[in-house]
Amino acid sequence: MIRLMQSAFYQEGPTRRKLAEFVTSTDMLSMSSECSKFEAAFACKQGRQYAIMVNSGSSANLLLVQALLNLGRLKRGDRVGVSALTWSTNIMPVLQLGLAPMALDCSLTTLNVSPDTLAPQLENIEALFLTNALGFADDIVKIRHMCDGAGVLLLEDNCEALGSIVDGTRLGNFGLASTFSFFVGHHLSTIEGGMVCTDDEELFHALVVARAHGWDRNLPPGKQQRLRKRHDTDDFFAKYTFYDLGFNLRPTEISGFLGNTQLPYWDEIVNTRARNFDHFHTALKHNDEVLPLDVSHMDLVSNFAVPVVCATKELAAAYRERFHGAGVEVRPIIAGDMTKQPFFRRYVPRARPCKNATLVHSQGFYFPNHPELGEEDIQTLTGLLETVPAGT
Repeated sequence: MIRLMQSAFYQEGPTRRKLAEFVTSTDMLSMSSECSKFEAAFACKQGRQYAIMVNSGSSANLLLVQALLNLGRLKRGDRVGVSALTWSTNIMPVLQLGLAPMALDCSLTTLNVSPDTLAPQLENIEALFLTNALGFADDIVKIRHMCDGAGVLLLEDNCEALGSIVDGTRLGNFGLASTFSFFVGHHLSTIEGGMVCTDDEELFHALVVARAHGWDRNLPPGKQQRLRKRHDTDDFFAKYTFYDLGFNLRPTEISGFLGNTQLPYWDEIVNTRARNFDHFHTALKHNDEVLPLDVSHMDLVSNFAVPVVCATKELAAAYRERFHGAGVEVRPIIAGDMTKQPFFRRYVPRARPCKNATLVHSQGFYFPNHPELGEEDIQTLTGLLETVPAGT
């Protein structure tokens, strides 16, 4: 069986042994120095000034939207462009926190929002929460310029694209802030975990406050004291003083330790996913029963899973059956067209149709790409991408 994920962690044996030793030897399991160490190391590797760890990638999206509301950079009722082809919790925080999501269709050649699909709605949105789906991107350089020119706040959900590079820049570094997931099966695994990255110091401080109840406990001392002075709060009552809206989205030291253990494998994981994808993409390019995928503008594709979008629904059914029969786990491409999801139809009943995302949903699926695929696995998967014989 070729599964979407092979292990809980990369290099699982050594990681489990290190984890067991850590758990039995540490005095602190709630958020502390391991989390801080991982935040600093992740920010450095990603090339961002600040990183703040949370308990999931979904929480990272929720926290980012709340912090922007707390700062007044977004306000309730603002319209936020979101990728139609995405995961539920890229859109749910927008709804939950009183903003209005506007689904933007994807390009069939990149599976991402493109300048062409963005342009008709650019003047109608205050922010764009872009998903870099499956490790891909469209012309994100042009998208950033379009957003800058229109005064649209650009954010990136980079949970599926850690390590991908466009125009010499890692995805997750094009917007004001970006979010990451460390759920099992993602590029780096801490079992559950997520991160928000930014270069904006004011936003970073707002994220720190909103992550933990709205208090100041984890702010830098200088910022902490200025906040207490402004609100006439002494050090005793400051322990339980709450300055803005927040949650409890804190990670544990176990997650932080796992992040520090997995981070040294970043390059190996990313490069292996990219190398695997090159094999599969070459095979796909020789199959005229599937729609072509264009990654020619990308320097490196740190692919999350490999999409197959077939020319017809009948072909999609035949290929899915073929993969199932070979013992390969396949899934819908992310959550498909989000405008067709029950929660979206309930809360956004008059959404604009997204025909490309609908086609991807009905005629597509994805199969595994992870760094533990062996040569035999790659040969099996590549063989399955050959043209289905007539009458199959």
